[in-house]
Amino acid sequence: MNASDMGLILIPVLAVAAPLLARGLRRAVRVPIIVFELALGILIGPAVLGWVAPGIVVDRLSDFGVAMLFFMAGAEIDFRAVAGRPLVRASIGWVLSLVLGVGVGLLIAPSESMVVIGIALSSTALGTLMPILRDAGELGTPFGNVVTAIGTVGEFLPLIAISIFLSTRRAPVAAVVLLAFVLLAGIVIFIARRSSHGQLHEFIRATLHTSEQFGVRFVLMLLAGLVGLSVLFDLDMLLGAFVAGAVWRIIMTRAPKTDAEAIESKLEAVAFGLLVPIFFIYTGVTFDLGSLLASPVALALVPGLLVALLVIRGTAAQFSAPRGTSLRERGAIGMLAATGLPIIVAVTSIGVSEELLSPAIAAALVGAGMLSVLLYPLIGMILRGDRAKLATAGAEPPGEL
Repeated sequence: MNASDMGLILIPVLAVAAPLLARGLRRAVRVPIIVFELALGILIGPAVLGWVAPGIVVDRLSDFGVAMLFFMAGAEIDFRAVAGRPLVRASIGWVLSLVLGVGVGLLIAPSESMVVIGIALSSTALGTLMPILRDAGELGTPFGNVVTAIGTVGEFLPLIAISIFLSTRRAPVAAVVLLAFVLLAGIVIFIARRSSHGQLHEFIRATLHTSEQFGVRFVLMLLAGLVGLSVLFDLDMLLGAFVAGAVWRIIMTRAPKTDAEAIESKLEAVAFGLLVPIFFIYTGVTFDLGSLLASPVALALVPGLLVALLVIRGTAAQFSAPRGTSLRERGAIGMLAATGLPIIVAVTSIGVSEELLSPAIAAALVGAGMLSVLLYPLIGMILRGDRAKLATAGAEPPGEL
């Protein structure tokens, strides 16, 4: 069995080992499971042990994993809670991030590379943060809503920027194509909002515990359809996956609560039990550690880019912090906003394939993204503190962070 085929055996093993390691260390320190998935992937990959090599089958499964990650992010956003002023503030912050990111890119690589670097440094990994917020009981809280608004903009607008600035078409044509996709996606959302979905909900309920599993199959069809549409328009597939998640949330809004929770549980099992771990472990396997170690300049860039992520996204996140937010809470929001990886992986892959970015700088960006996932959510949630203890102590009055 060659190294590429070994991935089909070892990656599931590591997917089981990662939560065991995370649980084992939880009493000492709460480390996101993603950190272990990335680290284990690097360990078995060509950079260290060489047990697993990139292969077409696992590569495609990884694509499904990142698509499902973005789908779940879109499906978990309560747009009513973050719409209006929170999204406007987060959008203003993102524009500032992009400008600062391009400025950093200009210092590192004064060429077309600066756009790739700018987009990477303006991103927030909402799909990565959602499980962390859910596990901490922060989804739906004022704090969670602020982070969700920042993450929504920090994940969606970079996808728009990728589609416009890094498309194979010229920017004006790419903008028109993107507008056409948005129009079609808007029609799908409009139909989803106006339809009663009563019969759909009934059919989903009737097949919840049968081999038909219509709800899961419908989601996969919706995901494949909108991802396929984005690929057809030569846009990043993650844009379609994110929209598919938003459409699914609209469809299930008026479903009976027990049915909605049951189908959500099944989707979480498919996403976080199967596909998403494959993406993060395979990201570790494919991490170009060799190019990074071979370039002293690129290696030195990693801590600098890590700090740049915090300064750029952390500063921009302060636009979203409500008036009266404490310094500790502002620090927590800034740390979570500076967590980035999936968009960084996507934009650097495009940059390298289009010969806009050197593999060494791409590896430095991904390395900084990995470290941001390791450090910033951990520090951010420590700064935030235990929500249950805060509520018991009366430190979290209703409506405040």
